[in-house]
Amino acid sequence: MVAPALKQTWAVMGVLLNIFGQGMVLSFPSILLPAILSPGSEIKADLHVASWVASCVGISSIPALLISSFLMDWCGRKKSHIIFIIPGIIGWTLIYFASNITVLMLGRVLCGLTAGSTVALGAVVIGEYTSPSNRGMFLNLKTTAVCFGNMTVHIVGNYLVWKYVALVALVPHIAAVLIICTWPESPAWLASKKRFKSSEKSFYWLRGADAESRREIGELVRAQKERLTETKSTSMSKKISEFYNNFTRRDFIKPMIVMIFCGLLLEACGRHIFPAYALQIVKEVTGNSTDSFYYTLGIDLIISASALFSSALVKVLKRRTLLFTSGFAALFILACVCLYLYLTANGIISKDKPWIPILLFSVYFILSNLGCTPIPLALLGELFPLAHRGVGSALSGIIFSLFLIVGMQVTPFLLVSVKVYGSFAFFGSAMGVALVVLCFILPETKDKTLQDIEYYFNFGKFNEYVTDNDEEVKVKMISH
Repeated sequence: MVAPALKQTWAVMGVLLNIFGQGMVLSFPSILLPAILSPGSEIKADLHVASWVASCVGISSIPALLISSFLMDWCGRKKSHIIFIIPGIIGWTLIYFASNITVLMLGRVLCGLTAGSTVALGAVVIGEYTSPSNRGMFLNLKTTAVCFGNMTVHIVGNYLVWKYVALVALVPHIAAVLIICTWPESPAWLASKKRFKSSEKSFYWLRGADAESRREIGELVRAQKERLTETKSTSMSKKISEFYNNFTRRDFIKPMIVMIFCGLLLEACGRHIFPAYALQIVKEVTGNSTDSFYYTLGIDLIISASALFSSALVKVLKRRTLLFTSGFAALFILACVCLYLYLTANGIISKDKPWIPILLFSVYFILSNLGCTPIPLALLGELFPLAHRGVGSALSGIIFSLFLIVGMQVTPFLLVSVKVYGSFAFFGSAMGVALVVLCFILPETKDKTLQDIEYYFNFGKFNEYVTDNDEEVKVKMISH
C-alpha cells in the first residue's frame, strides 16, 4: 500500500515540473536579450523591441488565465492542465526554429499562455490534492521549482546558444504531461459536479481514510450538497443575478483584496525581474562582465536554497510570522544595498569592493525568498472558496500578470535612467506598501482546511475542532 503522502508528492511533481519550465520561461530573456541586441545577431532588435520580447509572456498570460478559469471548472483540473501545457511545448519549438523577431515573439507568447494558465491552476491543484499539513510545503515548493528553472537557464545558457536552451526547456513540460496523465481527478471538482462517490474515492486515494480525512471530505460533500440544493430551488433569472452577486460576496472580495497586494509584493521583491535581467544587473554592480556569470550563479544557488528552506520552514512557522519577519528584514537589507550603490555611483565611497553589494543582494534574496516570494503564490491556492476558485484564481493571476508586464517593461528603462540603486529603491518602496497593508488584512491559514478558510472570510472567524473517540465535534468558534 502506497502512503498517501507519496501519492500526493507524485501528483504535485506534475505541477512542479511544469512550474520548473515556467522558471525557464521567465529567466530566458537574461540570455536571449543580450544575444539579439548584439550587433552581429541574426535576429535584430532594439531596446524597445527587446523589452516587448521579455514582457509579452505577461500579456499572453491574461487571456490564458480567463480561459483556464472556464476550462478548470468545465472539464476538470486534470484535463485542463494537460491542454494548457501543449502551447508551451509548441512555443519552445518555435523559439528553436525562429529566424526572425515575429516567430521568436510568437514562441514567447505561447510559452506565456502555458505559464499564465497553469500558475493559478497549479496552485488550485496543490490546494485540492494535498492535506492541510502538507499543503503549505507543496505550495512553497512551486517557488523552489521556479528558482531551479531560473538557475538552469543561467547555467545552460553559459555553455549553449539560446536556441539549444529552448530544446532543453521542452523536457520538463513533456515530463509533466506524462505524470498528469496518471492523476485522479480533483475531489473538490468532482463534488462540485455532484459526483460524490467519485469524489470520495479520489479523496481517499490521495489522503487515506483516517478520521481527519473523513471529516474533511464530509465537510466538502455537505457544503456542496447545500449549495446545489439552493441552486435547484431558484429560477434562471435568479441564478444569473446570483452569479453577478457572487462578485460582491465577502468570501470573494476579501481574498481578492489580499491577492492584489500579494501580487504587488511578489513583483516588487524582484521575483521575476531579477532572473530576467540578472546578468545585466550583476555586471553593472560589479563592473566586471567576465565574472558576472559566476556571481549570478552564486546568487541563483542562494535563492534556490532559501526557497527550498522556506518549504521546510512553512511546516513549522505560521504564514504571517514567516512573511512579515523575513519581509521587513529583506526591506531593510535592500535599503542598505541601494544606499551603498548610490554612494559608489556618486564617487562618495570606492567601487573597489564589489563583493559588498553582491553579499547584500545575496542576503536580500535569501530573506525575500523565505516569505515574500513563496507565500503570495501559496495563498493563490488557499484563499478562494470552491464556488469562486476558478474565477478568483484567474482574476488573481491576471492581476499578477499585469504587475509582471509593468515590471518587465519598466525595468530596462529604469536600469538605464536611474541605474540599479534607483530601480531597486523604486521596487522596494512598492514592496514596503504591500507588506504594511497585508499586516492588517492577511489571515493565518497554516493547517486550516479550505472549508475553514472559506468560513473565515464569510464570518471573520475560524472553526475549531477537537477529536473525541475518533469523531470530530465542532466545539466553538474562535476569532483569528
